Amino acid sequence: MDRIVAIVNDDVVLQSELQDETAAIRSKLEQAGATDIPEDELQKRALDRLILYKLQIEEAKKLGISIDDETLLSAMNNIAAQNGLTMDELAEALEKEGMSVDKYREQLREEITLQRLRNREVISRIQVTKAEVDNYLAHAEQNPGGREAYHIRHILIATPDGASSEEIAKARKQAVDILQRLKKGENFAALASRYSAGRQALDGGDLGWLEAGQVPSLFLSELAEMERGDVRGPFHAASGFHIIKLEDYKGGDRNIIKQTHARHILIRTDELTSDDDARNRLEQLYQRIKGGEDFAALARAHSDDKGSAIKGGDLGWVSPGNLVPKFEEVMDALPVGGLSEPFRTQFGWHIVQVLERRDFDATDEVKRNKAKLALRKRKADEALQLYLRKLRDQAFVETHLEDRY
Repeated sequence: MDRIVAIVNDDVVLQSELQDETAAIRSKLEQAGATDIPEDELQKRALDRLILYKLQIEEAKKLGISIDDETLLSAMNNIAAQNGLTMDELAEALEKEGMSVDKYREQLREEITLQRLRNREVISRIQVTKAEVDNYLAHAEQNPGGREAYHIRHILIATPDGASSEEIAKARKQAVDILQRLKKGENFAALASRYSAGRQALDGGDLGWLEAGQVPSLFLSELAEMERGDVRGPFHAASGFHIIKLEDYKGGDRNIIKQTHARHILIRTDELTSDDDARNRLEQLYQRIKGGEDFAALARAHSDDKGSAIKGGDLGWVSPGNLVPKFEEVMDALPVGGLSEPFRTQFGWHIVQVLERRDFDATDEVKRNKAKLALRKRKADEALQLYLRKLRDQAFVETHLEDRY
């Protein structure tokens, strides 16, 4: 008979849920080479994860966050397409893994619900300033060795706030013992999952790929001297003692992109201008340009894109991905000096003329964009941990893991 292993506010965690979560975690850790973790340790970790999961689902309900069937179907279609499958083939693949389509659909509904909760309560509130990007890049440029990104595994032996000298000494000894075991060949993922207090412990301590500017300065100089597979530590910080393993790293390449200098005329469709009227008006302008009239003058007089109209329709230098796909498709097919026939996008009817093309070194621009994304991710990770801790601290949680019926 299924039994309750935890009470979480008005919800419960069942033994069957705990078994499924423990099995999923064990499977993932075994893929990383961690094969000898005691069952009771895995169960405690799995229970903590389930408790946080239940609290987030409950909070989403309180806030009225729900996922309709149309959104769910669209998400399933996207997942099938990304894997090169039809919906029927996706259903067959799920059944081979022992999961029904209905169960998968409800799991996906809950995953999307949690993502929307996190977006609303955490991620949407994250702001990254220009000064922060500048500081991030300055930090990255100080990176010894010129490496741009690192794939790292991590173990944290935590110490509490205001830890006593005895607590610090005990944590240091544990970290040194773990480092010695690693140097004797024990599996990093297994030790991380058992002993680390880091958020990625159940992923074998895998932090994934981090841009140089994301790496804590505590590790950066060490990583510059490490080779793939090297383990270093323990490093003492306010949170405790850290051990790292360098799985891989990347150097820096220039980012050269093809840019196009173009100008266009847009006639929008609305309540007063039908689709046929817009196309006919633009066809007349197209013929006038072909007949020798000045493109810029006609754009100033007739284009509905007011931002570019005052510049004679000039869009400036355009990088790939800056414009809607249909517009870029037509523009990219034109030679320098070429003028397109009228074509339609979601904004209305256009004609476009290509003025120049160039190879542009977008390395700095790409670096700034990557820096901004990395900073957002770092801030979001930190904010999410605080948010989840707050949910847990405010909740009524009673566990019965040790009960035996």
